[in-house]
Amino acid sequence: MAEKQKPKDTRSAEQIRRDIAAARARFSANVEQLVEEVHPTTVKDRAVGQARSFAQAEINSAKATIKDEAGWRLDRVLAVGAAVAGVVVLLLSVRALGTSRKKSIAKKAQRALEG
Repeated sequence: MAEKQKPKDTRSAEQIRRDIAAARARFSANVEQLVEEVHPTTVKDRAVGQARSFAQAEINSAKATIKDEAGWRLDRVLAVGAAVAGVVVLLLSVRALGTSRKKSIAKKAQRALEG
C-alpha cells in the first residue's frame, strides 16, 4: 500500500513568522478573555446580576398576585396585611420576653449581691 504524502508547505519563512505571530495573538486574547471570565469581581458581578433578576421576577410575581387588570385584589391585600401584622406581633412578643428575662436576671443578681 502506498502511503499518502503530506502536501509540501509552500509558505515562506516570513509567512510562517506572521502565522505564528497571529496564533500567539489569538492565544493571548483567549487567555485574557478566560482570565476576565473567571476573575472574582466578574463572577461576583454576574451573581449579583442574576440575584437582582431573580428578585425582580419574584417582586413582579408577588405584585401580580395582589393586583390584576381590574385593580387591587382586596382579599389578597388583607391576607398580606394580616401576615405582616402577625410578624410584628411576634417580634414585639419576643422582644418583650427578652426584656423581662433580662430584668429577672438582673433582680436575681442584685439579690445575690445583697444577701
